[in-house]
Amino acid sequence: MSDFKKKFCPECGSSNIKWTIPQNWSLWECFNCGYVGPVVIDDEKMADEIKKHHDLKKKV
Repeated sequence: MSDFKKKFCPECGSSNIKWTIPQNWSLWECFNCGYVGPVVIDDEKMADEIKKHHDLKKKV
């Protein structure tokens, strides 16, 4: 079994997030909302909550 966990954006909850430079683990980029930063989420339930709040903000 792998220890790899899916990563999610802390701004919008998208899983469409990648390292900007794989050798630099401290920078991630979200291709959904444009977030760039050192923080990622690996908890799917938390990501779902972030998605809900992000979608609500977009509607306002």
